[in-house]
Amino acid sequence: MQWLGLTAVGARGQDVLLAESKADDELHRKWDAEWAFTGISTFAHLKHVKCLSNRDVPFDIGIIGAPFDTAVTYRPGARFGPRAIRQASARQIPYRSFNHRRGLNPYISPLTILDCGDIPVAPFDNALALRQMSEAFLELGSRTPALVDGNNPRPKLLTLGGDHSVALPALRALHKVHGGPVAVLHFDAHLDTWNPGKYPSAWESPQSDFNHGSMFWIASNEGLILNGSSAHAGLRTRLSGDSWDDYVDDDRQGFLRISSDDIDDLGTKGIIDAIIARIGLEMPTYLSIDIDVIDPGLCPGTGTPEPGGWTSRELIRIIRGLEGLNVVGADIVEVAPAYDGTGEQTALTAAQLAFEILTSWVGRGMTKADNGQGMKTNSKGSDSGLRRDEL
Repeated sequence: MQWLGLTAVGARGQDVLLAESKADDELHRKWDAEWAFTGISTFAHLKHVKCLSNRDVPFDIGIIGAPFDTAVTYRPGARFGPRAIRQASARQIPYRSFNHRRGLNPYISPLTILDCGDIPVAPFDNALALRQMSEAFLELGSRTPALVDGNNPRPKLLTLGGDHSVALPALRALHKVHGGPVAVLHFDAHLDTWNPGKYPSAWESPQSDFNHGSMFWIASNEGLILNGSSAHAGLRTRLSGDSWDDYVDDDRQGFLRISSDDIDDLGTKGIIDAIIARIGLEMPTYLSIDIDVIDPGLCPGTGTPEPGGWTSRELIRIIRGLEGLNVVGADIVEVAPAYDGTGEQTALTAAQLAFEILTSWVGRGMTKADNGQGMKTNSKGSDSGLRRDEL
């Protein structure tokens, strides 16, 4: 009788647990859903995890903010770029994020995408900030992804800047993770391969070499960039002095230059073809998008605006056409919301570009899985609870 009593007590306990579970499910069903305009502002309403201090939640793609803007040569304010881009992504919700051009929804896929928060970058000391960002990118880029793919054994990072100097620590990390230099595909109005000595100052300082116009010069000299396999696109900058010396220096660093005007003669397809011919489809590539590649009449919220740029539609079309590239990391930088319009058009464009990059990454990963280049789930696993339900 005692045994039967214990069994009865156990059964009643199970009934209680089941009832509580059903009650919890009902609470989640009623209150977890969100509209585009509700909830805490994360990118695309993704689950926010402080990935830098939490190794127990694996991811395949991490969105990381780098709110750093103390290496600019003109208007500051890009430290608020990550926050603005996240806010502008509010309408990218899982129930309405099916990308018709690719036939998939990047937020509903086998891959785990997390908003990894921001790097807590020091605003007073650029040397310390550079060290912080370098260590952060290396820490996240060295993790084991949620889905282990033999061809892509590490997670990918999409950085929301921040000024363009954040590309240097990202490239330093990629050099260590991939064991060598990578190609750079650089969309920008400016070269950003300037010798820092070109900036006029009688006050020499090694730290001033680290700025948003010289980070690729530093990266090239450190051997982080594949010479002869990289490209600029959308250029329309003025040059230094009264000669072609800036181009000579750029040639030495091995970049192909595609000007903003070239789109009139080549069209978007011609730009796409020129980039693919230069970089190829297998070379590990870092994609770096300075929002000032777009005309300031359309994207005014940036620090060094240059008239005569591409339209947002043209750039989005080009990015879509480059899905075949082996992009191992990316950034979207120089969004400075203080100079944006009331409609947040610059931040909205940046958020859409991020959506296209994520779509391409998910599409490439799923294609490899479908082709038998199988993926295995990390033992720590991907949890569907990492995504919030949306209305």
